[in-house]
Amino acid sequence: MVLANKLNIESQVELNRAEERLSKKKARQLFESGDIDKVEVGTFAGLAYIHAYLFDEVCDFAGQVRDVNLAKGNSRFAPVMYLQQSLAHISAMPQQTFEQIIEKYVEMNVAHPFREGNGRATRIWLDLMLKKEIRQVIDWNAVDKAEYLSAMERSVVKDLEIKHLLMGALTDQINDRELYMKGIDVSYYYEGYSEYRVEDL
Repeated sequence: MVLANKLNIESQVELNRAEERLSKKKARQLFESGDIDKVEVGTFAGLAYIHAYLFDEVCDFAGQVRDVNLAKGNSRFAPVMYLQQSLAHISAMPQQTFEQIIEKYVEMNVAHPFREGNGRATRIWLDLMLKKEIRQVIDWNAVDKAEYLSAMERSVVKDLEIKHLLMGALTDQINDRELYMKGIDVSYYYEGYSEYRVEDL
């Protein structure tokens, strides 16, 4: 079943293409307009701002906490009835060190607060924490898709693997436009969206 959307598209393939094109344009705008500097770093409010910014032209639930239970493959995400408490807890988690930031990121992934687009919004949120607290970001081009997805799936039980993988991809190019744009393309590729390059939109 195709999710309700503002574009009145009834084909999942067409919706995916439109969502990729529109939200990648917004991801570029987020950086180029300087709006990325308005994001509250490390809180759910900040993540909701990013999600709404990326997806508001596509869906009504952009930036809104989901009201349905979700699962993906073997992963079950936080039940709706505990989601608000979980998001408040995550917002309050410390984020001074690389380890703390990744632990916070893993917890937000488990919470999976939105119906759709969690990974793409949360990876931007993660980089903003790293940029602010340790003056580094992740070069997502250096992170293999299969290794990342399996490490994230296992991170619920043990987060050493995802910490090791992301630690190896850190860079101090925190304001590099090209690195950001390539990172958006890679982030979308992880989720199966690879029809458009951000730079071409």
